[in-house]
Amino acid sequence: MKTCLLLPAYNESKTIGQIIQESSEFISDIVVIDDGSSDETGEIAIASGAVCLVNAMNCGKGSALRKGFAYALTHGYELICTMDSDRQHEPADIPRFLEHFHNTRPDILIGARTKRDSLVLMPFHRRVNNRLISYVGSKLCGQRVPDFQSGYRLIRADVLRQVHLETERYETESELLIKAGRLGFRIESLPIQTRYGDEVSHIKPLREMWLFTRLLLRSL
Repeated sequence: MKTCLLLPAYNESKTIGQIIQESSEFISDIVVIDDGSSDETGEIAIASGAVCLVNAMNCGKGSALRKGFAYALTHGYELICTMDSDRQHEPADIPRFLEHFHNTRPDILIGARTKRDSLVLMPFHRRVNNRLISYVGSKLCGQRVPDFQSGYRLIRADVLRQVHLETERYETESELLIKAGRLGFRIESLPIQTRYGDEVSHIKPLREMWLFTRLLLRSL
């Protein structure tokens, strides 16, 4: 199946080149969505061999993903992999995603941070927030999804053709799962390890909870 990797990125010049290099061993078509970075993220992405789509200003992770999804559908990709650009995700896990997909054929496959090491290293406020959103989100989509907010995913193009996304920030990943689940698409999870270092997170917990709460109310 024709596959591409989407990397939404905001000021990730320190990591984007290495991610592209490591990921290109498994997926040749890589698309970086530079979401209004003020550093050299876009230039490094292009120099590393990726296609680079650019938002003139920072519009949010959801907006970047939606731009990437539109590109993937326009260019005939059948399978879309998404990964964060801050080195929390291991490109070496891509073959596991592809193998699991070809064995069970889900519509969406999520890399779940359910392994003990990943959960212990996750900052406490994010761990609590993730558990709450995963519980409520699973109820809303009608399927158990242990890590609703993980950005490491493999998605069939058919899902993106039928799901109409409206949000623009971190809640977009939850919106996709809720709407896909309600349309009957099958969601599966694959345990992954996650690295947490001294990187600066762009997530604002209170704003994230407000955005998810607003999404929740609209989904009821």
